Amino acid sequence: MAVRIRLKRVGRRHRPSYRLAAMDGRQARDSKVIEELGSFDPMSPDSGTQVTLKRERIAYWISVGAQPTDTVRGILKKQGVIDDKGAVVAS
Repeated sequence: MAVRIRLKRVGRRHRPSYRLAAMDGRQARDSKVIEELGSFDPMSPDSGTQVTLKRERIAYWISVGAQPTDTVRGILKKQGVIDDKGAVVAS
């Protein structure tokens, strides 16, 4: 099973909100997840509350071979969880 760390859309119409989730790469975007790893609210007025992450669990999933999608990789880089090469940064 190829595990991906991807965004799962929640929220209402015209007010998107997303959850970072570890899920089987063959599943649909909003299907069953293995584990919830955080949330991303792009519409939040405060940039400090846009992203909440479970850093330890993200580091675990990456260490066992889970691949983040391009969008999630960008979020994780911006938050300092991974470096430019995709390796987990020690916290």
